[in-house]
Amino acid sequence: MAQGIKGPTPEDLMSMWNASGLKQKILFTFLMIAVWRFGILMPLYGINNQVFANIVNTNGGNNILGFLDMFSGGALVKVSVLALGIGPFITSSIIVQLVSVVIPSLEKLQKEEGEAGRRKLSQYTRIFTVVLAVFQSFIFMLYLHQLPGAIISTVNPIVFYASSICILTAGAVLVMWISELITENGIGNGGSLIIFCGILCNIPTMVSNTSKLVMARPQTQLGLLLLLAIFFAAMIFIVIMQEAVRKVIIVNPKRQIGNKVYGGMNSFIPFKLNPGGVMPIIFAIAILLFPSTILALVGQANFKSMAAKNIVMTLNHYLSPTGIWYYLLYVGLIIALTFFYASIMPNMQPKDIADNLKKYGSSIPGIKPGKPTAEALDKILSKTTFIGAIGLGIIALVPSIASFFTKIETMQGIGATSLIIMVGVALDLINQVKTHLLARNYESFLKE
Repeated sequence: MAQGIKGPTPEDLMSMWNASGLKQKILFTFLMIAVWRFGILMPLYGINNQVFANIVNTNGGNNILGFLDMFSGGALVKVSVLALGIGPFITSSIIVQLVSVVIPSLEKLQKEEGEAGRRKLSQYTRIFTVVLAVFQSFIFMLYLHQLPGAIISTVNPIVFYASSICILTAGAVLVMWISELITENGIGNGGSLIIFCGILCNIPTMVSNTSKLVMARPQTQLGLLLLLAIFFAAMIFIVIMQEAVRKVIIVNPKRQIGNKVYGGMNSFIPFKLNPGGVMPIIFAIAILLFPSTILALVGQANFKSMAAKNIVMTLNHYLSPTGIWYYLLYVGLIIALTFFYASIMPNMQPKDIADNLKKYGSSIPGIKPGKPTAEALDKILSKTTFIGAIGLGIIALVPSIASFFTKIETMQGIGATSLIIMVGVALDLINQVKTHLLARNYESFLKE
């Protein structure tokens, strides 16, 4: 009598959970996130954070400082020891990756020296992170100095400012260390996960502000429903973009070993429509927020020259996250960084793929091996990457435009970049969990 296929029992699921090490990775990730959240609650000594919070919350938080606070998980508004957050590390990573394409010695480290080269690049990234953290903390303290009543310390000013810069820099290094530990020993990319958690921490405030707005203005109820529908549609589109692949058919040759014939079956190479995932979004934000932050902080200073102040205010207006020029630059950077990220990924190099196919005797139907294959793959990758980049740009613009027309801007922070990051990071976490469980299935199969 034939027996049906049994599904996994609770004991099997528990065995997979324990044997694959998934539980340890998840618990470690939660522990590191808890350490990061605890650090956010530790205020910088001698600062009246309420004065700074009033500036951040001006106009509902729709300014550059409110935008930065959202990605720091509230550390900025609290003037915490971790106020700089993951920003210096992300910015440093971008700069090192961009420079490594231009400088041959760094490019050699990335492509030819394997793991040792990548470790050196990581060390350069850490060093540059410290430099950026010192610079940003110095600018931040200058900004606080301009706010009446923000600094309440009675100690020697030189000692106070020097110690504050050192503490803020150490906090940025601590966040960098936590993100690297999560990447190596936990689940998901540490930097993306910290940004993800920072956005999640701001959702209750956004929901509360939105509910107050709708209660005060009942005519916005229909706009709220429309906005939520657009958010839901955008989430579906994001999932499609993240999971879509372009399959290139590969013909494998038959090989006879003894009396058996192997191969001869067609396979395919999957090229993701959005190869960079959420990284182009995060990189674009970091690139735009760095000059915006400097301009916003410098703009608070007392200028003797009115012309200089007008120049700073004009640049700050163009780079503000609520301005049209910001979004145009933002979309342009997303497109450029999507192509850049695809160009540096090892599994998306047409020449290398073509050489490997030729080496093993495989080919694409109707295309000669070697250079013609590389040219065909380059065209395919260019088209798929372009579609993915345009798709990311559209997703980034639509929710913010919807917030503008529905006049419900209390959720604008979650509308554009945040929505993409949250969905992208969540999908990445799900895929990593699936990978661990799949590895466990293979382990069980080999043992049997």
